[in-house]
Amino acid sequence: MKKKLLAGLMASAMLAMTLTGCGSASNSAEGEQSGEAGSGSDGYSMTLIMSLRDEFLSTLEAGSKAAAEELGVNLSSQDAQNDTGKLIQFVESARNAGDDAVLINLVDAETAQQCIEAAGDMKVVFVNRVPADTSVLEAGKSAAVVSDENTSGYYQGEFLANYFKEKGKTDIKYLMLQGTLGLVHTEQRSASVLKGLADNGINATEAAAPLVAEYDRATAMDMISPLLTTTEFDCIIANNDAMALGAVEAMKAQGMDPTSIPIVGIDATVDGVQAIKDGTLAMTVFQDANGQGYGAVKAAVNLIEGNAINEGTDYETDDTGNIVWVPFEPVTPDNVADYE
Repeated sequence: MKKKLLAGLMASAMLAMTLTGCGSASNSAEGEQSGEAGSGSDGYSMTLIMSLRDEFLSTLEAGSKAAAEELGVNLSSQDAQNDTGKLIQFVESARNAGDDAVLINLVDAETAQQCIEAAGDMKVVFVNRVPADTSVLEAGKSAAVVSDENTSGYYQGEFLANYFKEKGKTDIKYLMLQGTLGLVHTEQRSASVLKGLADNGINATEAAAPLVAEYDRATAMDMISPLLTTTEFDCIIANNDAMALGAVEAMKAQGMDPTSIPIVGIDATVDGVQAIKDGTLAMTVFQDANGQGYGAVKAAVNLIEGNAINEGTDYETDDTGNIVWVPFEPVTPDNVADYE
């Protein structure tokens, strides 16, 4: 579902909510209550626990609150501040408060089983970050609402392959800005873009070893700057928009034209979409934060009521029926207006 289409769906719910701490990692970890349950509600209580309240996860939070408003769910939210210990404490607090379900954005994908154990009898929905071992998900008790990261990088690869083939090039050198090592989505985004290039006839080789910029804009800018004038490369691939924009800023700071080579990101953040409109970012991939948050609340209600976890949505599940896939969508100059 595109940002433009989501706007109408979200508007009424967002008017009733004030979202605190958007985009800030320094906000208090205190929760916030979403508001009164809607009419006809079963009055389920849930807590959304975010690894960190950044721009993307604040949008996910808004999507979950929109679903809660629609379904009459009492939803509170917590910021674990990238601390697994705090996240587990929030899970235990939700259980002790008598919540029906907990929605968890994992700090560490390896700790999913620990979270499930801490949840006790509560239903558990992992959102945005899939457990490292998906076998911990149990039908009727736990689920995941995520996007298939193998498709995000693949869209980047397809775009770049088409770009270079139109220029008559089949051999290219790339610089890659990677997110945090060890995270599943870092690994899958990095591998799938190379697969997308190879599957579409492009022989891509490293211009330099991948730069681990931790999904951070300033870090990416600092790390890539020394390579811009000392290395031959045809494109810059980033695991997210923030790092891609860091590369854009680094090129501008050195008097280089960022439109001279394709720079690609993932997430379709507000700044990323604007950069495509400006021509400084070649493309990005829309990760539907609103849809993930919305789907997570729907999945939790479905678990409580004994329904298929994707009931009431257009989303598909994996073969186990325990994972809901919220699709990625490529964003290019041709369709960027749909994502404003």
